[in-house]
This record gives sequence, structure tokens and C-alpha cells, in this order.
Amino acid sequence: MAKVFIDGAAGTTGLKIYDRLSARSDIELITLPDQLRKDDSARADAVRRSDITFLCLPDDAAVNAVSLADENTVVIDTSTAHRVADGWVYGMPELEGQKDKIRSSKRIANPGCHASGFIALVAPLISNGIIDKTALLSCFSLTGYSGGGKKMIAEYESEDRNVLYEAPRQYGLSQSHKHLPEMKAICGLDNAPVFCPAVAPFYSGMEVTVPLFDVDIEKIKEIYSDTYNGVIRYKDASENGFVSAGTLSGKDSMYVYVHGNSERAVLCAVYDNLGKGASGAAIQNMNIILNEVETKGLIL
Repeated sequence: MAKVFIDGAAGTTGLKIYDRLSARSDIELITLPDQLRKDDSARADAVRRSDITFLCLPDDAAVNAVSLADENTVVIDTSTAHRVADGWVYGMPELEGQKDKIRSSKRIANPGCHASGFIALVAPLISNGIIDKTALLSCFSLTGYSGGGKKMIAEYESEDRNVLYEAPRQYGLSQSHKHLPEMKAICGLDNAPVFCPAVAPFYSGMEVTVPLFDVDIEKIKEIYSDTYNGVIRYKDASENGFVSAGTLSGKDSMYVYVHGNSERAVLCAVYDNLGKGASGAAIQNMNIILNEVETKGLIL
């Protein structure tokens, strides 16, 4: 039975992982009492006793936590800290050859929520020559407010919340969003996209859109159908002409779409920012490490 420790189990991502794993009979969860959650000695002991440790921490704390692990512990880091770092494997098994790398690694960086959709849409089109690596792309991403963690959840669910919270709010305006390095590096792009994330007044769900000019959308459909047949799937449909960011709220899967015509097309990925965008992806990576069915414990 695998021993698993969640460092940062009180956070939004950590709680979701805990909820999923606590229902499994093949996992022994190592937990700490509240008074020891930030005790370095207790945390170090828990990490070293575990077969797999999830890091659900801010970036600086995640870097520190890695130093607590020995070479025998698999670390799955859900922070931004190691996504493009040397010695770490990017935890998106749908990418070509990536599943074997995850299975044989002790250090896995879980993808960012916005980045997951962008990479799912763009990476296979670059590898198949539909998009050139020199392309100047743009990306719009709409997310539920749970992606901002406990503080943002409290702000949005407050009875006296600011009236401006009633409409979507765009952020990342300086074009230095923390997901941009992985979006560029994992896709193999020469340039990071112009990235326009927005948070909206719904709890969970995500919709990532990438517009393109002059493309063969039938070829893109074929590539997506051939590439994705598991947790990520191609969908040749919309909801009466609409695509909702809440389509997969509460689930761990992702749908990718392409709509438009040969002159102008939109690529779209919908999923849950807490599911395939965070906790679900982390558990998927754990399943691969344990040689379990990849979707075990996931809600698809």
C-alpha cells in the first residue's frame, strides 16, 4: 500500500487531493495534526516516510519542501516553482512520450491550470506542423474564482463583496503571468503568447481559447481525435452555439474543440481549474507512478 503525504493539505488543491485519496483503499494517507502542519521537523518526517508527497504550497515553500525529501520519495509539486526546472518532468502525460518520463521520475511538476488548456490545444499542432514554433499567438482564459485559493474564494463568497466582482475581471495585465514560461517552453514556442486571463463569478470551471488564422480545421479535428482518447477528449459539438466554462465543473477530464472556418478558427479547451487544472492532474500523475489505471479515483 502506497504511503502518501500532502504537504499543504489545508489549501484548495490539497483538500481536493485529500478528498479523492481518502476514499481509496490502496492509499495510506500520512497526516499531521493542525499544530504541526508548519513544523519543519514533523513535515520532514512525514515526507521521508511517504512513497509519494504532494506539494500544495506557495512557490518558495515548495522549493524548501523539496529539500526535506530524500531520493526515494516521489514529489509531485502543484506549485509553479519547478515547471520548467532542470531535473523535473512536466506532469502532462498526454504529451508524446511524457507518460514514460513521469513513470520513471521522482520529481514531477504538475501543470498550471491555464497552461494545461493552452498546451493541450497548441502542442500537438506544433508537432504536426499546423502551427510554426515562431508563431505569435494569443490566448484568452476564463476561470472560476476557486483558482485564486482561499482568499479569493472568501472575497467572492462574501455577502458584501464588491459590485465589480459580479462581472468577469481580467488580470495578468503586465503580460508576466506565472504560467507563461511553461506555456512557451512545453509547446516549444519561440515566443510566449499574449495571454488574457479573466476570473468570473462562478466557483469552478475553465475555458481556454486560442484563435488562429488560415488553418485547415478538419486536419486539426483529425489531430485532436488521434491524440486524445483518455482524460482529454476531442468534442465535435457545442451547446447550441455556446461553449460554457462550466461544462466540466467538478470533474477531472478535459474537452478540446475547434470551431470556425478556413479563414478564422478558435481552438477551445474546457475543464475544471481544480480538476484537470490541478488536483485531478496530480492524482493522474500519481496513478501513473503507481502503475495503476490512469483514471483511478478520478471523476470523468
